[in-house]
Amino acid sequence: MTTPPSFQISARARGGAFLLLAVGLTAAIYGVITNPERTWPNLLIDGFYVTSLGVSAIFFLAAQRATGARWSASLRRIPEAFMPVLPVAFFLIMVLFFGRHFLYVWSRPGAMAGGPVFAGRAQYLQPAWVYARMIIAFAAWFLFAWLFRKTSLQQDREPGQSLVLHQKLTRYAVMFVPVFAFTITVGAFDWLISADPRWFSTMYAVYVFAGTFVQGIAAVTLAVVLLRERGPMRDSVSDHQLHDLGKLLFAFSTFWAYIWTCQYLLIWYGNIPEEVTHYVSRTNGPWLYLFALNLISNWVVPFVVLLSVRAKCTTKVLKFITVLMLCGRWLDLYLLVTPSVWTAPKFGLLEIAIAAGYLSILFLVFVRSASSAPLVPANDPIMAYERSHPPLHHHAIDPKLRGVAQ
Repeated sequence: MTTPPSFQISARARGGAFLLLAVGLTAAIYGVITNPERTWPNLLIDGFYVTSLGVSAIFFLAAQRATGARWSASLRRIPEAFMPVLPVAFFLIMVLFFGRHFLYVWSRPGAMAGGPVFAGRAQYLQPAWVYARMIIAFAAWFLFAWLFRKTSLQQDREPGQSLVLHQKLTRYAVMFVPVFAFTITVGAFDWLISADPRWFSTMYAVYVFAGTFVQGIAAVTLAVVLLRERGPMRDSVSDHQLHDLGKLLFAFSTFWAYIWTCQYLLIWYGNIPEEVTHYVSRTNGPWLYLFALNLISNWVVPFVVLLSVRAKCTTKVLKFITVLMLCGRWLDLYLLVTPSVWTAPKFGLLEIAIAAGYLSILFLVFVRSASSAPLVPANDPIMAYERSHPPLHHHAIDPKLRGVAQ
């Protein structure tokens, strides 16, 4: 019996992450004191970025189990390692309570009184109700993250119960999908779109979901590629799995672009004054360049680069695309939030420092979780079946491309 691969990082890498965390914390505190109008939107963007990555990791697992996917069974521990960031994300989102007056019109007494534009939204956006919904959403995410992780680790310890536990994971996945749909919708409206309560879009939640899922796929793919390159998963990740991850990136980046286009075109040709305000502010002046860059980084480049089979199996290409898409996701959130509170883009050392601090949190949480259990599940029945019944599609990729991913 082979020993499951483990994962450790050097003290230097850990120290560098803590240094970035200190820099980010210092920048956030300094910014809140000296320039709160600029700092609080950045804390919202980065807080939601961390939150959406944690919950998209759960959805990645749920989607794989609910659809009966076999190819990703040995990669399960990667999204699992991102899930423990949710308690930290809860704290980062709750901190926004202290900066709510800089972010949300509805948090200011009397601001939602009168005017037909706020009809039906004044009661929904009462601060007490907003934070109650926030707590409920996070509680649901905590519950399913705990259930997935607990059952997954139990499967390692109890080989005789592997099939029963596998079926339990599938049941949790099926239950989580509607819970995720509801809670990500609530989060999208409460934390993002309510920064401009005059505007509304029925496609907004789907748009946020698309970006969230692509972000999760990109993070999982980047982690898998790096862990394969650096040794811990060299023998447990095949070229075909890289190819499947590349196909997911290609497909769901296109899905994101489809929702982006549908929302934009419907509002553009409808030309209703209360709807077009969202895009008028984002397609004028310096915002226009970021508006175009958002589509280029999140879809145009990934679509063109990932068209070929060879690109989907090449680790250098996958690293470039995943980093680009993770940065593009941040830009997407930046454009969802800041034009509602600023008249012009602001980007400098403050934004870089705070974002670096939040990324260091993600890195440290991932490392801690990934090193606390074997990187490959020990008793997964799908993996046992795959070893005894190699799937025919393993011969679908040109043998000449097998060495590309090395």
